[in-house]
Amino acid sequence: MTSSQHRPLPSHRTSRNPLARLLAKHFSHGVVTEVEDVTPSMRRIRIASEALGELSYIPGQYVRIEINDPLSLYGILRPAETLRTYTIWHYSREDQYIDLCVHLYRGDGIGVEWAKRTSPGETVTFWGPQGDFVPQAADYHLFIGEETATVAFAAMIAAMPAEARLYGVLESANAGEELPLPDSGALLRVHRNGGSPVASTTLLVALAELDLPGQPGFAYIAGEARTCQLARHHLIEERGWPRDAIRTKPFWALGKRGLH
Repeated sequence: MTSSQHRPLPSHRTSRNPLARLLAKHFSHGVVTEVEDVTPSMRRIRIASEALGELSYIPGQYVRIEINDPLSLYGILRPAETLRTYTIWHYSREDQYIDLCVHLYRGDGIGVEWAKRTSPGETVTFWGPQGDFVPQAADYHLFIGEETATVAFAAMIAAMPAEARLYGVLESANAGEELPLPDSGALLRVHRNGGSPVASTTLLVALAELDLPGQPGFAYIAGEARTCQLARHHLIEERGWPRDAIRTKPFWALGKRGLH
C-alpha cells in the first residue's frame, strides 16, 4: 500500500465555470491518498475530500470520476471518453474519504488506465454520490452477481441490520479473486475456473439450485449485462417473482465501454 500524509484536502465543489453545475447533481474535488490491490484484479483507490463530510450517501450508490474534462474540446468531441462510474465500496463521513474498488480488466479503456496509473497525491474531480441500486425494505435480500457486483453488495450488506436475512450467489474467476464481504456466511461463492463471465453458466446453474424461502424477498442483480438479464428472467419465469421485487444493474457488457 502507498499513502500520502499531511496533504490538505481539496475544498468542496470549486466549480470551474457555471456550465459544470449542469452536468451532475454534485461536483467535488478530492485527492487520491491510498492505492492497494485487494485481489489480483481488484484495486482499492481511496479518495479524500472535505465534501464527503457534507454529501448525502446511501450504500450501493456510485460516483463518477472525471478522467478527461467534459468541457474541454476533447470532451465535447468525445463525450463518452470523459467520465467513468465506480460504486463506492466504503464511505467514511467522519474521516472524509471514499474507497472505490476498480476491476482491472484486460483492455485499454480510460477507466482501467486511470486505475492502473493513479497514485497518492493525484487530484480528482468526482460527481455524486448518486444512484438507486440501494437496499430496499424486504423480508429477505437476494444478491446475484460477479466480482464487479460484489463491490456494491459489500457496501449494502454492511449497512443492513444484524437480523437481516441474506441469500445469494456470488461468482468470481477463482477463490483468489473473492472480494471480502462483511458477512458472507449465508452467500454461496462459486468460481468460473476458466469459464466465461458472459451469460455465465456457473452463476446461473448455482442460482437455479439455490434454496430460497417460498415467498419472494428483494433481489439485487448486478455485473455482466447478459448474465443479469438471464438471472432476472429466471426469478420471474421460473420462481414467479414480481418484477418490482427485482433491481438490476448491468455494470458492463462485452465490447461496450462506460456501461455503468
